[in-house]
Amino acid sequence: MWLLVLPLLYCLYRCKIAVRQHYFPHLHFFTKLNKWRNLEWLLKALVVMFMVGALATPVMIDYSDPRNRNGVDIVLSIDGSGSMNASGFGEEGSRESRFEIVQKIASDFVMKRASDNIGVVEFGDFAFIASPITYEKEIIAQMIGYLGYGMAGQNTAIGEGIAMGVRALRDSKAASKVIILLTDGEHNSGSISPKEAVAMVKKKNIRLYTIGIGPKGEFDNALLEQLARDGHGKFFAATNQKELQDVYDEIDTMERSRIKSAHNVLEEHYFQWFLAPALFLLGWLIWRRRGVL
Repeated sequence: MWLLVLPLLYCLYRCKIAVRQHYFPHLHFFTKLNKWRNLEWLLKALVVMFMVGALATPVMIDYSDPRNRNGVDIVLSIDGSGSMNASGFGEEGSRESRFEIVQKIASDFVMKRASDNIGVVEFGDFAFIASPITYEKEIIAQMIGYLGYGMAGQNTAIGEGIAMGVRALRDSKAASKVIILLTDGEHNSGSISPKEAVAMVKKKNIRLYTIGIGPKGEFDNALLEQLARDGHGKFFAATNQKELQDVYDEIDTMERSRIKSAHNVLEEHYFQWFLAPALFLLGWLIWRRRGVL
């Protein structure tokens, strides 16, 4: 035991490190500026890094520039009256309401129209714009999902639904503008008649498609057909979910854009975010050097 302790004691008291003295003729290299010299080197390195970043001209390129859209401006005017809560429109055994089925099919239609601006109107006793004309398809699809029957009342104001669609297209600059009106009932409410509403459509050079859903006799077949004819569109009838899907597919095929535009890419440059701190640090270093000297 003691034999292990003795070497340690010997090293502690006898094996001391000798301190050697060194002589330097240039003592100004060892002034109090050492810390400043280290900081200065670090700041210079940062200046170089920021300058390299600025010269690299970082840029973000958007190939899906919304200002380069070539499509059609479309408004989906959807009946939200109380009768849209009826079931039996979907596949056999389905308990989904007409409105829920329309929501799914309309959302799918929206997501297919990649180059178009689309808006949504719901009507009942009155009509309101649920989503203005926009190219953000995900937002439109979500908004359609948030809608519910009865939000605009229990009755069916077809004239209001068309007129509000015209209002949604008021600021549209597209050469082709379309309203797709869907209903399962007859016009029985609102302060604007279908005749007055279709006159607005014709005045604004808007094409009107009408869709009647449900069993024959529940919706006003003659009125919807006349509205579509006067609006230079087409009338469709769908008695079940599959037929309604076919209707939207046909409209999707018919309404292809004829508008052509030059290729345009949106570029956003970010070199200033690197150049600004580089200039700031460089200026501060120059000012600090003058103060030291």
